[in-house]
Amino acid sequence: MSARVEPGAVVIVGATSAIARAVALRLARAGTPLRLGGRDDAEVAAVAADIRVRHGVPVGTFRWEAREPATLDNLVQALEGDIAGVLVAVGSLPDQRLAEQEPERLRAAFEANLTGPALACEVAAAALEAQGRGWLCGLGSVAGDRGRQSNYLYGAAKGGFEVYMQGLRHRLAPRGISVTLVKPGFVDTAMTHGRPGLFLVATPEAAARGILRAIARRSAVAYVP
Repeated sequence: MSARVEPGAVVIVGATSAIARAVALRLARAGTPLRLGGRDDAEVAAVAADIRVRHGVPVGTFRWEAREPATLDNLVQALEGDIAGVLVAVGSLPDQRLAEQEPERLRAAFEANLTGPALACEVAAAALEAQGRGWLCGLGSVAGDRGRQSNYLYGAAKGGFEVYMQGLRHRLAPRGISVTLVKPGFVDTAMTHGRPGLFLVATPEAAARGILRAIARRSAVAYVP
């Protein structure tokens, strides 16, 4: 399957995660221009430079931070021009015990996994509506399917993001814009490294294939792997 599903650039928010990098590389291999955003300017620039060297496609960068709404202006600028689609690959797994005890950690978990991604999706949705086509994909988590004692705070935020994406899907469907929620299981990333009880762990590359397949199929929800 071709990684490129529509003409135009793909904007990736949270582009420095292992999964997002793998998606970006597959898109670049297919000749797709990219615009990459993240909170660490140097790391985003390094990812962009690597992709340019490997595949020779245009790659722009911008700063975006889930807990800094002011950086949404940078995303607005990145969404100018012809856009094929937007991937919001944002999330952070908090320490459940510490978040139970420290209100600031709890608030940060919801900002990173629900509020911030939803704000990014709203900005992306407005841009896609204005041009009348495209796709929007957000990364949720299987943790959002059910509250578990070990990670119910993270799960609650991801569960809320799923409900948000359901509503956004209904809003954009009449415009011909697809909205896909991908729920990764265990993927070999910095977020999961060293955690006990992991099984059926997928590579970021396998996750990227599943994400792009779900986008191409205009799936509402997809579990990867």
